[in-house]
Amino acid sequence: MFHGSIPAIITPFRNGQVDWETLEALLEWQIAQGSHGVVLCGTTGESPTLTHNEHKLIVERGVQMVKGRIPVIAGTGSNSTAEALDFTLEAEKAGADGALIVTPYYNKPTQEGLIAHYGVLAKATKLPIIIYNIPGRCVIDMKIETMTTIAKSHKNIIGVKDATADITRVKKTIELLGSEFCQLSGEDANAYDFLAEGGHGCISVTANIAPRLCADMQDAWRAGKKDEAHAIQERLMPLHGAMFSETSPAPVKYAAQCLGFGTDEVRLPMVHASANARRLMDEALNKAGITMPANRSLLQKAHV
Repeated sequence: MFHGSIPAIITPFRNGQVDWETLEALLEWQIAQGSHGVVLCGTTGESPTLTHNEHKLIVERGVQMVKGRIPVIAGTGSNSTAEALDFTLEAEKAGADGALIVTPYYNKPTQEGLIAHYGVLAKATKLPIIIYNIPGRCVIDMKIETMTTIAKSHKNIIGVKDATADITRVKKTIELLGSEFCQLSGEDANAYDFLAEGGHGCISVTANIAPRLCADMQDAWRAGKKDEAHAIQERLMPLHGAMFSETSPAPVKYAAQCLGFGTDEVRLPMVHASANARRLMDEALNKAGITMPANRSLLQKAHV
């Protein structure tokens, strides 16, 4: 069900509030450019600084905006099982197609705690659940054996977003859970290699501003055009690097602003991309040939 290029959508802000007009325009552009799905309220969507009401409303209105044209995956994770359960049930009620649930951060549960956490969530919802393993932000690393235990115990645990940057985990996971278990890269820079190892796609930051190229890379691979896919990935590499020259999503929000999608406003403790990060992004956008979509110019002028 989930494959290809799946952008983790930014949450546009204007004067401290969610910019609904820009969010809708961004989603429409993603669909038109061939994205295979979207994630709302992930880390790139600044979920840690959204209020609970904003979080739920973004998922609800995002589902309504997409209108079933591509899958909508809701970020519903938390370091509190009760809070993650609330977000997940609300996402199911809103009509989301799946839930992306990050490993609990800060409180550092044991592997047994992870099994219990995901077990509560899986039993409470019919939504397909994608585990999000990102030790760099959450401190803990879900072991492949732990994930295997969870997935074999709950049929709706259907995949993982792997942001460990350990490419060897793909084949190890296939050995234990089979090739049907959905594996999505959480690292744009290894999106091609992840496919080559047996993965199914990428939940992408870069696809926010290069959706056609990211989708084309995934489509080329699925069509057996490996050289074409590799050439696109090489073209995107400077962009992938610029996206993480500073903590995401500040750089990608600057890039989105350059393309006419709202402002580069972020919420504290995030701050705007630095002058150096903006320079790197400008250079990367130029190298990749990314320019403002024609249909965004009127909206940008209206906001000036």
